Amino acid sequence: MFEKLNELFTNHTILSQESMWVIFGIVVLALLFFDLFVFNRKNEVPNFMHTLILCILYIAAACLFGVFVIYEKGIDLGMDYFTGFLVEKSLSLDNIFIMSLVFASIGVPREYQHRVLFWGILGAIVMRAILIYVGEALIANFHWVLYVFSVILVYTGIKMLVTKDEEEGNFKESKVYKFIAKTFRITKKLHGEHFIIEKGNKYYMTPLFFALIVIETMDVIFALDSIPAIFLITQDVFVVYTSNIFAILGLRALYFLLEAVVHKFKYLKPALAIILVFIGLKIFVPKLFGFELEAIHSLSVTFGLLFGGIAFSVIKDKKA
Repeated sequence: MFEKLNELFTNHTILSQESMWVIFGIVVLALLFFDLFVFNRKNEVPNFMHTLILCILYIAAACLFGVFVIYEKGIDLGMDYFTGFLVEKSLSLDNIFIMSLVFASIGVPREYQHRVLFWGILGAIVMRAILIYVGEALIANFHWVLYVFSVILVYTGIKMLVTKDEEEGNFKESKVYKFIAKTFRITKKLHGEHFIIEKGNKYYMTPLFFALIVIETMDVIFALDSIPAIFLITQDVFVVYTSNIFAILGLRALYFLLEAVVHKFKYLKPALAIILVFIGLKIFVPKLFGFELEAIHSLSVTFGLLFGGIAFSVIKDKKA
């Protein structure tokens, strides 16, 4: 059934790869413009309804783009796009917890957090492009790199299963925090919305810029997990990059929506860990069992585990 649908959609392909990249770029720029100049024109704490609408807008845009991918590239690559989007989106929930720790440690008021996150997401778009380009070049020249990605993913998943949350607690004690604090001149107080100030013919970064650098550094570290995951799902660079970017575009709105409750999703992390192990081991299934998992199987397992992790967390939290 899916093979027939795949042929049907693929035969309807009417756009070149270059045209698809242009459409993707226009959609991303439109979303960023709407976010910055319509929803967040002032430095103020976003209200719940405002944030909820923005979250729905980003998710709807990502889903519509997924339908576009299905129409242009076939149902298999469309399923891979949605699988990559779900994996990256769920990994970003862990990112939200880290962001909350960063802002609390540095003392960034909530009315300035959205400014830091906006520039952080722009930086993440560029960094992901570089890392994905490097990943594609490695795979094209050294196919065995996929097996390295597989080992990284399985190791990350197992580590997530055995690491307790308390071990991640004090962010000020982390090596990233200490290195950046020692390397740059930083003011102790905020200076409005400014990232850099001049004092005594010397330039100093404010706590806002310090928070931005820490968040960008942490995003690169997280990308070292998420990018191998998406490359093990598909090696189509368009699907890899677009699913990644659509997942992180709505991260700022998701942060303000979930920062207070994300720690209650206690069973989401184990579910995500199992997903990473599953994706990491998927490459060995044809060799060990003689059949290949289809895109719909990966999507079903990913969605089922994420939904189960969130649902179980909510049920347990209500009982508690």
